[in-house]
Amino acid sequence: MKIAVIGTGYVGLVTGTCFSESGNYVTCIDIDETKVRRLQAGEVPIYEPGLEEMVKRNTKAGRLTFTTSYADVIPDSKCIFIAVGTPMTADGSANLDSIWKVAESLAPLLAEDAVVIIKSTVPVGTNRKLAEMLKSLTGREVDVASNPEFLKEGAAIDDFSKPDRVVVGVSRPEVSDVLHELYKPFLRTEHPFLSMELESAEMTKYVANCMLATKISFINEMANLCERVGADINQVRRGIGHDQRIGFSFLFPGVGYGGSCFPKDVSALISVAHDREMEPSILNAVDQVNTAQKRVLFDKINRYFEGDLAGKTVAIWGLAFKPKTDDIREAPALVLIDLLLEAGVSNIKVHDPVAMENVKAEYGDKLSYFDHHYDTLDGADVLVIVTEWNEFRHADFDYIRHKLTQPVIFDGRNLYEPSKLKAKGIKYFGIGLSSEKNLD
Repeated sequence: MKIAVIGTGYVGLVTGTCFSESGNYVTCIDIDETKVRRLQAGEVPIYEPGLEEMVKRNTKAGRLTFTTSYADVIPDSKCIFIAVGTPMTADGSANLDSIWKVAESLAPLLAEDAVVIIKSTVPVGTNRKLAEMLKSLTGREVDVASNPEFLKEGAAIDDFSKPDRVVVGVSRPEVSDVLHELYKPFLRTEHPFLSMELESAEMTKYVANCMLATKISFINEMANLCERVGADINQVRRGIGHDQRIGFSFLFPGVGYGGSCFPKDVSALISVAHDREMEPSILNAVDQVNTAQKRVLFDKINRYFEGDLAGKTVAIWGLAFKPKTDDIREAPALVLIDLLLEAGVSNIKVHDPVAMENVKAEYGDKLSYFDHHYDTLDGADVLVIVTEWNEFRHADFDYIRHKLTQPVIFDGRNLYEPSKLKAKGIKYFGIGLSSEKNLD
């Protein structure tokens, strides 16, 4: 099948590449000429395990191409996926300007049997508005479908190739048949292909992400309460996680969620509710808890130094919002860095396996950057762990104690066992640990 994917960001590039891997002929369109040239040369502008190799393989095979031209691609394409950004506006709603601009460019070029599919996360009603707009521009009915993505950064290739489910919103069963045929190679393990109304598919994406964000904020609030009552959130988590009605997924206490999806989608669904004159109390709380949680590490550090951080040196391990990605959008590490700078910390020494260039572009020489995490420790007064990269999990505590001017670790991901740190003579402050473990 000939497919066009508009937008070569995270979603668009993964979508186009994976469809080409299954034998389709895919052209990805982007208005950014520099990005297109880089992709044509096999340079992938985002970090995602396995993606660059897959792009190169399918480009070489002639199944995956990149262009800035709509006219060269759209007339021959059966399926056109829209995967452009829908960033959050000042009031929390989704900015759909890019969707409408794409529609204007598509309309005069669409084949009679083409299906236009929105991959981008969009508010309920967007697909019907797009169908109306395309009808107005073309003078005929155009098939429009919703196909929300459920990719996890750092595991996107596997998520696309082995999906839990594929959700499509359609207005005609024939459109569902086209998409089912396209996704058939990825559904060999009998994972469900769920066809539903347009509005239900749009809502499914938001509800899924907001549910996961809710679990994160809930466990973080319980972690904070555990500290106050002398309980250990790690033990509590095990106590509730073995209940099959609850489970363990997304119940890891930490410093809050970030990235391009959860913050934006929670805000967008709050905005949708407000537009319908409904106050979404739970979603409001989820957002508020997460905002507060992002400063928990700073508050712990500030208390430890009794409010005197001026002139201190802080080592930070982990900058991306999660492991296996270079994405720093809404990352908790950036909140910590900003607060430390405001408090007068003189030197912030940072390391991340893949996200440092993105941080350097934002902070420049305000920070010190190191290619190896242990190199951040020389002269540091404290070590702070923000992102749970695997290489941080088995640390050399003797070396850390020797290098730090004060043997203290603030761990935003509870990577270490407090008793082991205590035996090594290191003070350890995690998230939601019982009072006796979290005291000086």
